[in-house]
Amino acid sequence: MSSTPNVTSKTPTSVVSGKTKARMTAILSVIIGFYLWSSFETDSFITNFDAEFWTNTWNMVIQLFPPNWNYAQVVWPKLIETIHMAIIATTIAAILCIPLSLLAANNIVTSKFLYNIVKAFLNILRTIPDIILAVIFVGLFGIGVFPGILALIIFSLGILAKLISETIEAIDNNPLEAIRASGGNTLQVIWYAVVPQILPQFVSFTLYVFEINIRASVVLGLVGAGGIGLLLQQQINFLAYQNVFTLIVIVFVVVVIIDYISNKLREGLL
Repeated sequence: MSSTPNVTSKTPTSVVSGKTKARMTAILSVIIGFYLWSSFETDSFITNFDAEFWTNTWNMVIQLFPPNWNYAQVVWPKLIETIHMAIIATTIAAILCIPLSLLAANNIVTSKFLYNIVKAFLNILRTIPDIILAVIFVGLFGIGVFPGILALIIFSLGILAKLISETIEAIDNNPLEAIRASGGNTLQVIWYAVVPQILPQFVSFTLYVFEINIRASVVLGLVGAGGIGLLLQQQINFLAYQNVFTLIVIVFVVVVIIDYISNKLREGLL
């Protein structure tokens, strides 16, 4: 009686698993290689956290404490100015992003040329850092709130238009086709088929950008674009670290409160 030979072979699963492991190992090796190369070129290693670093950190902490709470009365007007900057910039950017988002959605715009032009324009907006925009506008209009608002508008517009246009492209196209088939024009398609589907996301993204603008406006103030950042830069230059710590604490508390309120509003919408 002859017996069939026991032939063992690799299953497709094991082959795929082996290829996946090899690919992941190669990717991980490349990432580690880039990290080591970047660390060597910039002389940035974990060993930089030496005894001198901790000594300098302790000395800075000593200079920050205790915060000068009497300085808070000077902070509040600039803090309100920062919030006003974020509100104005976010509102204008939210309005301007509506037509740009529609023109950057391939299920709304039939002209590929117009679609590509708008996409390229939005890409250019996103590639310019907000701090560079603030420096340019401060040079054009001088130190103050207005250059900061302009910088935040352009910065916010790039983010909002990208998020909303991608949201429009991901909606259900059946209502759009139904309205078009029944003779509806483009405005009717947008109002009755697009707006109801994207309105919660639009409000959510706008609140998210508002949170970003609150933090960004603090940084823009460091280059003279108004708000509490300008006050922070002045106190750092004066080496008034107790006043600086007061500013940091107030900004931190306000940002946490605004983030909490925005998150609750977004949870109620989605």
